[in-house]
Amino acid sequence: MKILPGSPYPQGATWDGKGVNFSLFSEHAEAVELCLFSSAEDKVESLRVKLPECTDYCWHGYLPGLRPGQFYGYRVHGPYQPEKGHRFNPNKIVLDPFAKAVARLPRWHDLLFAYPRSSPQADLEMDARDNAAVAPLAAVIDSGFDWKDDQAPKTPWHKTVIYEAHARGVSVLHPDVPENLRGTYCALGSDPIINHLKALGVTAVEIMPVHQQFSEMHLQQRGLENYWGYSTLNFFAPDVRFSSTGDSLDAVREFKEMVKALHAAGIEVILDVVYNHTCEGGRDGPTLSFRGVDNASYYRLDQIVLGSYIDFTGCGNTINALHPRVLQLIMDSLRYWVLEMHVDGFRFDLASALARDPYDAYSRTAFFDVIHQDPVLSQVKLIAEPWDLGVGGYQVGNFPVLWTEWNGKYRDAMREFWNTDSGHISAFATRFAGSSDLYADRRAPYASINFITSHDGFTLQDLVSYREKHNQDNGEQNADGTNDNRSINFGEEGPTSDPVVQQARWKQKRNLFTTLMLSTGVPMICGGDELSRSQRGNNNAYCQDNELSWYAWELDDDQRSFLHFVQELVRFRTSQPVLQRRKFFSGEINLENCLRDLSWLGVDGCDLTPEDWRVSGAKCLAVLLSGDAAPKTERDGSVIKGDTILILINGATSEQNFTLPPYLNASHWNLRVDTRFSNVVGNSEELYPVGSSYTLTERSMAVFTFRYQE
Repeated sequence: MKILPGSPYPQGATWDGKGVNFSLFSEHAEAVELCLFSSAEDKVESLRVKLPECTDYCWHGYLPGLRPGQFYGYRVHGPYQPEKGHRFNPNKIVLDPFAKAVARLPRWHDLLFAYPRSSPQADLEMDARDNAAVAPLAAVIDSGFDWKDDQAPKTPWHKTVIYEAHARGVSVLHPDVPENLRGTYCALGSDPIINHLKALGVTAVEIMPVHQQFSEMHLQQRGLENYWGYSTLNFFAPDVRFSSTGDSLDAVREFKEMVKALHAAGIEVILDVVYNHTCEGGRDGPTLSFRGVDNASYYRLDQIVLGSYIDFTGCGNTINALHPRVLQLIMDSLRYWVLEMHVDGFRFDLASALARDPYDAYSRTAFFDVIHQDPVLSQVKLIAEPWDLGVGGYQVGNFPVLWTEWNGKYRDAMREFWNTDSGHISAFATRFAGSSDLYADRRAPYASINFITSHDGFTLQDLVSYREKHNQDNGEQNADGTNDNRSINFGEEGPTSDPVVQQARWKQKRNLFTTLMLSTGVPMICGGDELSRSQRGNNNAYCQDNELSWYAWELDDDQRSFLHFVQELVRFRTSQPVLQRRKFFSGEINLENCLRDLSWLGVDGCDLTPEDWRVSGAKCLAVLLSGDAAPKTERDGSVIKGDTILILINGATSEQNFTLPPYLNASHWNLRVDTRFSNVVGNSEELYPVGSSYTLTERSMAVFTFRYQE
């Protein structure tokens, strides 16, 4: 088969209907061989051909007659000089970084390593053995797909409610999902799951990593795997674990079908993406793709000891986003998922690692600039996990415009407040009102992605049920995971039959969820919390692809009651404009109702004084959010008229009497929520006179509304 020169762009393998163009960037390579395989079982390639051209460091060639489904890999020739940052080894097949489908995952074996693992010189000696039998292989795809009339929901940020979900865990136990589809992209886009999401009232699903991953050797040796998926092998290919057939081409198609189904239901798709590191690990790790293609370009290397990696991620390496070609890879990947796969946004894992300058400090690097000027990426939802594990990596509040952030300070403050012996009203109030100290100078309240729990840590059920982490199932002697001193526990650890303890836990869950839904910013629900999912105290279940992590859909009466509470509370939030703010509270008087847009009150119904804010250990306050006296027209043309909302908060361990404050010509306040009870009431007959006293039990909340009548 004669290979033609082809084109350096686009990178990757591109089928044009007549053949396939191959292009691979490697700045320091001396030659590149394309290797074709007939099947995933092949132990040797059926064809090895040298790419004939190199343009702008892209090695390229064109093979007429090849079709989608063709398996391929590369052998990249160059110096094996780890001490200079180069780890080329043409004895090892490496995966195309631009592969759109991973047809064969690597198989853990000593042959995956570019050096002999038994060598006394560690990684300084090149291994001459061939690894074609165990190496990863890519597949050429046909990108065609009938999207029909697919339309992105484009939900405004201030109306967004996020549901963080695992692509497999959300459906693998669902009784109404066909058994052969459970745990797949098809299941996530199926009617039973979509109906649940719609009943819950969420507007976006933030899916944990679906880039093709490869589990660490130590996990596979323990019979475990990287269930969460934060161990990326490739940035373009959807993870074949979630295909209903196990076929890489089907994974591409089924992912698109899932997105189309969610869009049809008005639900956006946000991907949790891991561009900060790869599964190749540190200098003792395997050579699977980037390391063998061009180690010195793709990774941040220690400038004193070039054989070592800079590691801001805790995973052995850090992607070199400072290199223009590596930055191009990231941008091309992001655009691919938007333009070809129709996703609506991204949550960037350990985003601070992508923003470090040549001196390893957090900085406004080119990473931000290229996204901001990009006509595609600047228009989608961008969420940062604003920290990494390096020095100065905690950057909550410091990301630029266009970006929202997982607000870890919100999580910490709310957990501290509702704990029995810590927290303070000033920290609570700042986070509850949108964290203006972090975002008001450049961004809007929706820059704060508020969350109480996420995949990383205790579930909501475990947060109120355990004082300590119980991660023994991970095989690391319970040394992994964080020691979360903000966990909330009543009574003994774990499940209990004590009705008093049970009720205290249910109430605390309602407190935390009510706080989340009433706070200014964008709420994020950790998937399964609404189902009272427990991981039996494991707060780092990253390697548990089993019932410990899967969402349990068979609910008892208490669990069904809590699910209904969550659904009604989300519905309450989305019906109230004052809870969906585009701007920060100003403290100015609204001339229509003579009230400030936000007022902080004491238990006596009067404004808190400066002295009140400074009282050590104070745990009681009220919040008055002024609704609109006149109908308001939203940007989408809808006309809304919101309530004024009064929120009473008792974080103390004893009951407290609150005076209901006066409001305009109102004679009564309408009770909507009291977290001592398991229900959210509508506009009922539960009316309480202005100036009367309302008693909150220990650690509880109550919500009242008043609608201005013309």
